[in-house]
Amino acid sequence: MKKDDGLSEAIAKAPSQTTRAAEILREKILSNELAPGSNHLELELAEMLGMSRTPVREAALVLQAQGLVEMRPRHGVFIRPLEAQDMEEIYQILTELEALAAYEVAKAGMSKDQLAELEETIVRMEASLDNDDRRAWAEADKDFHQLLVDMTGNERLKSIVSTYNDQVHRARLLTLYIRPAPHKSNKDHRNLFQAIRKGDADTARELHRRHRIEAKDMMIRLLREHGFHKI
Repeated sequence: MKKDDGLSEAIAKAPSQTTRAAEILREKILSNELAPGSNHLELELAEMLGMSRTPVREAALVLQAQGLVEMRPRHGVFIRPLEAQDMEEIYQILTELEALAAYEVAKAGMSKDQLAELEETIVRMEASLDNDDRRAWAEADKDFHQLLVDMTGNERLKSIVSTYNDQVHRARLLTLYIRPAPHKSNKDHRNLFQAIRKGDADTARELHRRHRIEAKDMMIRLLREHGFHKI
Protein backbone atom coordinates (compact mmCIF):
# COMPACT_ATOMS: atom_id res chain seq x y z
CA MET A 1 0.00 0.00 0.00
CA LYS A 2 2.81 2.36 0.90
CA LYS A 3 4.51 1.53 -2.39
CA ASP A 4 1.38 2.50 -4.31
CA ASP A 5 1.08 5.72 -2.29
CA GLY A 6 4.70 6.55 -3.05
CA LEU A 7 4.22 5.89 -6.75
CA SER A 8 1.10 8.06 -6.86
CA GLU A 9 2.93 10.87 -5.11
CA ALA A 10 5.86 10.61 -7.52
CA ILE A 11 3.51 10.73 -10.51
CA ALA A 12 1.70 13.73 -9.06
CA LYS A 13 4.99 15.58 -8.63
CA ALA A 14 6.32 14.68 -12.08
CA PRO A 15 6.11 17.60 -14.52
CA SER A 16 3.62 17.18 -17.33
CA GLN A 17 4.75 16.96 -20.94
CA THR A 18 3.35 20.44 -21.52
CA THR A 19 5.28 21.85 -18.55
CA ARG A 20 8.50 20.19 -19.71
CA ALA A 21 7.99 21.40 -23.26
CA ALA A 22 7.36 24.95 -22.05
CA GLU A 23 10.48 24.91 -19.84
CA ILE A 24 12.73 23.59 -22.62
CA LEU A 25 11.39 25.93 -25.30
CA ARG A 26 11.58 28.89 -22.92
CA GLU A 27 15.23 28.17 -22.21
CA LYS A 28 16.00 27.84 -25.92
CA ILE A 29 14.30 31.18 -26.58
CA LEU A 30 15.96 33.01 -23.69
CA SER A 31 19.40 31.70 -24.73
CA ASN A 32 18.62 32.72 -28.34
CA GLU A 33 19.09 29.14 -29.55
CA LEU A 34 15.69 29.74 -31.13
CA ALA A 35 16.56 33.05 -32.73
CA PRO A 36 14.38 36.16 -32.47
CA GLY A 37 12.27 36.53 -35.61
CA SER A 38 12.53 32.85 -36.58
CA ASN A 39 9.51 30.70 -37.41
CA HIS A 40 9.11 27.01 -36.51
CA LEU A 41 6.48 24.45 -37.39
CA GLU A 42 4.96 22.54 -34.48
CA LEU A 43 6.21 19.28 -36.00
CA GLU A 44 9.77 20.65 -36.14
CA LEU A 45 9.66 21.65 -32.46
CA ALA A 46 8.05 18.34 -31.50
CA GLU A 47 10.88 16.43 -33.19
CA MET A 48 13.45 18.68 -31.52
CA LEU A 49 11.98 17.91 -28.10
CA GLY A 50 11.18 14.25 -28.81
CA MET A 51 7.50 14.79 -28.00
CA SER A 52 4.16 14.73 -29.75
CA ARG A 53 2.71 17.93 -31.21
CA THR A 54 -0.01 18.34 -28.56
CA PRO A 55 2.21 19.29 -25.57
CA VAL A 56 4.31 21.47 -27.87
CA ARG A 57 1.21 23.34 -29.04
CA GLU A 58 0.01 23.77 -25.45
CA ALA A 59 3.49 24.92 -24.37
CA ALA A 60 3.55 27.47 -27.18
CA LEU A 61 0.27 28.91 -25.91
CA VAL A 62 1.85 29.31 -22.46
CA LEU A 63 4.86 31.08 -23.96
CA GLN A 64 2.59 33.26 -26.07
CA ALA A 65 0.92 34.49 -22.87
CA GLN A 66 4.41 35.39 -21.59
CA GLY A 67 5.11 37.45 -24.70
CA LEU A 68 7.88 35.19 -26.01
CA VAL A 69 6.19 33.68 -29.07
CA GLU A 70 3.26 34.25 -31.38
CA MET A 71 1.11 31.43 -32.71
CA ARG A 72 0.46 31.89 -36.43
CA PRO A 73 -2.13 29.70 -38.17
CA ARG A 74 -0.52 27.55 -40.87
CA HIS A 75 2.88 29.08 -40.11
CA GLY A 76 3.64 27.58 -36.72
CA VAL A 77 5.38 29.28 -33.83
CA PHE A 78 6.98 32.68 -34.40
CA ILE A 79 9.75 33.68 -31.96
CA ARG A 80 9.03 37.28 -31.12
CA PRO A 81 11.87 39.66 -31.99
CA LEU A 82 13.54 41.93 -29.50
CA GLU A 83 11.90 45.26 -30.28
CA ALA A 84 13.62 48.36 -28.96
CA GLN A 85 10.22 49.72 -27.96
CA ASP A 86 9.51 46.55 -25.97
CA MET A 87 12.80 46.96 -24.12
CA GLU A 88 11.97 50.60 -23.41
CA GLU A 89 8.68 49.61 -21.78
CA ILE A 90 10.15 46.64 -19.90
CA TYR A 91 13.01 48.70 -18.48
CA GLN A 92 10.58 51.42 -17.37
CA ILE A 93 8.76 48.83 -15.29
CA LEU A 94 11.89 47.12 -13.97
CA THR A 95 13.55 50.41 -13.09
CA GLU A 96 10.79 51.38 -10.69
CA LEU A 97 10.11 47.92 -9.28
CA GLU A 98 13.75 47.00 -8.69
CA ALA A 99 14.47 50.43 -7.20
CA LEU A 100 11.61 49.71 -4.80
CA ALA A 101 13.12 46.29 -4.03
CA ALA A 102 16.50 47.86 -3.24
CA TYR A 103 14.78 50.36 -0.94
CA GLU A 104 12.79 47.69 0.89
CA VAL A 105 15.74 45.35 1.32
CA ALA A 106 17.98 48.11 2.70
CA LYS A 107 15.21 49.38 4.97
CA ALA A 108 14.42 45.91 6.36
CA GLY A 109 18.06 45.07 7.02
CA MET A 110 19.73 41.89 5.83
CA SER A 111 21.27 39.14 7.93
CA LYS A 112 24.95 38.26 7.55
CA ASP A 113 24.01 35.17 5.56
CA GLN A 114 21.79 37.18 3.20
CA LEU A 115 24.48 39.80 2.69
CA ALA A 116 27.03 37.07 1.99
CA GLU A 117 24.71 35.47 -0.56
CA LEU A 118 24.15 38.77 -2.34
CA GLU A 119 27.85 39.66 -2.32
CA GLU A 120 28.72 36.23 -3.73
CA THR A 121 26.95 37.13 -6.99
CA ILE A 122 29.05 40.32 -7.21
CA VAL A 123 32.23 38.33 -6.63
CA ARG A 124 31.18 36.02 -9.47
CA MET A 125 30.59 39.01 -11.75
CA GLU A 126 34.02 40.43 -10.96
CA ALA A 127 35.75 37.06 -11.42
CA SER A 128 33.94 36.51 -14.73
CA LEU A 129 35.26 39.79 -16.11
CA ASP A 130 38.76 38.97 -14.88
CA ASN A 131 38.49 35.71 -16.84
CA ASP A 132 36.88 37.46 -19.84
CA ASP A 133 33.87 35.16 -19.53
CA ARG A 134 30.95 37.39 -20.40
CA ARG A 135 28.36 34.62 -20.42
CA ALA A 136 29.25 33.73 -16.83
CA TRP A 137 29.05 37.44 -16.01
CA ALA A 138 25.55 37.62 -17.50
CA GLU A 139 24.39 34.67 -15.40
CA ALA A 140 25.79 36.20 -12.22
CA ASP A 141 24.25 39.56 -13.08
CA LYS A 142 20.86 37.92 -13.58
CA ASP A 143 21.23 36.11 -10.25
CA PHE A 144 22.04 39.38 -8.46
CA HIS A 145 18.93 41.14 -9.73
CA GLN A 146 16.67 38.15 -9.03
CA LEU A 147 18.11 37.63 -5.55
CA LEU A 148 17.63 41.30 -4.67
CA VAL A 149 13.94 41.04 -5.50
CA ASP A 150 13.57 37.64 -3.81
CA MET A 151 14.91 39.11 -0.58
CA THR A 152 11.94 41.47 -0.34
CA GLY A 153 9.68 38.48 0.33
CA ASN A 154 7.02 40.14 -1.84
CA GLU A 155 5.63 37.30 -3.95
CA ARG A 156 3.74 39.54 -6.38
CA LEU A 157 6.80 41.69 -6.95
CA LYS A 158 8.93 38.58 -7.48
CA SER A 159 6.51 37.16 -10.04
CA ILE A 160 6.27 40.34 -12.11
CA VAL A 161 9.99 41.11 -12.08
CA SER A 162 10.95 37.51 -12.89
CA THR A 163 8.89 37.58 -16.10
CA TYR A 164 10.46 40.80 -17.35
CA ASN A 165 13.97 39.92 -16.18
CA ASP A 166 13.87 36.87 -18.44
CA GLN A 167 13.29 39.09 -21.48
CA VAL A 168 16.04 41.48 -20.43
CA HIS A 169 18.40 38.51 -20.00
CA ARG A 170 17.54 37.39 -23.54
CA ALA A 171 18.45 40.83 -24.91
CA ARG A 172 21.56 40.92 -22.75
CA LEU A 173 22.85 37.65 -24.24
CA LEU A 174 22.17 38.92 -27.76
CA THR A 175 24.24 42.07 -27.16
CA LEU A 176 26.77 40.53 -24.78
CA TYR A 177 29.78 40.70 -27.08
CA ILE A 178 29.05 44.03 -28.76
CA ARG A 179 28.72 46.08 -25.58
CA PRO A 180 31.64 47.57 -23.65
CA ALA A 181 33.04 45.37 -20.88
CA PRO A 182 30.62 45.87 -17.95
CA HIS A 183 33.13 47.19 -15.39
CA LYS A 184 30.84 50.14 -14.62
CA SER A 185 27.96 47.73 -13.99
CA ASN A 186 30.06 45.79 -11.47
CA LYS A 187 30.97 49.01 -9.69
CA ASP A 188 27.27 49.95 -9.55
CA HIS A 189 26.46 46.62 -7.92
CA ARG A 190 29.23 47.11 -5.35
CA ASN A 191 27.97 50.58 -4.45
CA LEU A 192 24.42 49.30 -4.14
CA PHE A 193 25.58 46.45 -1.91
CA GLN A 194 27.36 48.91 0.39
CA ALA A 195 24.20 51.03 0.68
CA ILE A 196 22.13 47.95 1.52
CA ARG A 197 24.66 46.80 4.10
CA LYS A 198 24.55 50.23 5.77
CA GLY A 199 20.74 50.23 5.70
CA ASP A 200 20.71 53.42 3.60
CA ALA A 201 17.40 52.79 1.83
CA ASP A 202 17.13 56.11 -0.03
CA THR A 203 20.63 55.81 -1.47
CA ALA A 204 20.02 52.18 -2.43
CA ARG A 205 16.86 53.11 -4.31
CA GLU A 206 18.51 55.98 -6.18
CA LEU A 207 21.64 53.99 -7.05
CA HIS A 208 19.65 51.10 -8.47
CA ARG A 209 17.27 53.36 -10.32
CA ARG A 210 20.18 55.15 -12.01
CA HIS A 211 21.84 51.80 -12.79
CA ARG A 212 18.75 50.49 -14.57
CA ILE A 213 18.26 53.71 -16.54
CA GLU A 214 21.85 53.56 -17.80
CA ALA A 215 21.43 49.88 -18.70
CA LYS A 216 18.23 50.69 -20.59
CA ASP A 217 19.85 53.48 -22.60
CA MET A 218 22.77 51.27 -23.61
CA MET A 219 20.59 48.27 -24.46
CA ILE A 220 18.23 50.24 -26.68
CA ARG A 221 21.13 51.98 -28.44
CA LEU A 222 22.75 48.61 -29.21
CA LEU A 223 19.49 47.09 -30.46
CA ARG A 224 18.93 50.02 -32.79
CA GLU A 225 22.51 50.37 -34.01
CA HIS A 226 22.83 46.68 -34.85
CA GLY A 227 19.38 46.30 -36.34
CA PHE A 228 18.11 43.65 -33.88
CA HIS A 229 14.87 45.59 -33.46
CA LYS A 230 14.12 45.00 -37.15
CA ILE A 231 14.40 41.19 -37.05
